[in-house]
Amino acid sequence: MTDSLVSRERAHYLPAGLPEPAPYPDGLAREYWDATRRHELVVQRCNACRNWQWGPEFICHSCHSDELSFEQVSGRGRIFSWERSWYPVHRALQSGVPYIVVLVELEDAGRVRMVGNLLGDPRQDVVMDAEVEAVFEDHEEADPPFTLVQWRVV
Repeated sequence: MTDSLVSRERAHYLPAGLPEPAPYPDGLAREYWDATRRHELVVQRCNACRNWQWGPEFICHSCHSDELSFEQVSGRGRIFSWERSWYPVHRALQSGVPYIVVLVELEDAGRVRMVGNLLGDPRQDVVMDAEVEAVFEDHEEADPPFTLVQWRVV
């Protein structure tokens, strides 16, 4: 996987002022957020039938077992879908549009799909099925600190 550098010009892909992500109050996604801090990407997997699933749940979507864990994956995938957002859905994004949101299909996690931002020029041509890799964007200034998963074309 790649380092935490997002851009040479700025530390974060989107402008400051957006709400900070946090683990669910029930702790279900805590392992995911803890892994991002270590610059690892993890996905939930059923220990009974070995099915992958995302987002985190208390039972397996396939066999309904409650024996679930998180497993580290490579952080590589392909663009399954994308959208260039021109509308600032939050006032902090008024200076941050456009930006590109991608749906990434993970190659080594049963074709699980995750959403994230595509780094680079927000006006770039986006190619369906392009190979991408996870990039970890650290937010050390936050209380508590957190790390976001962004994506960049390989």
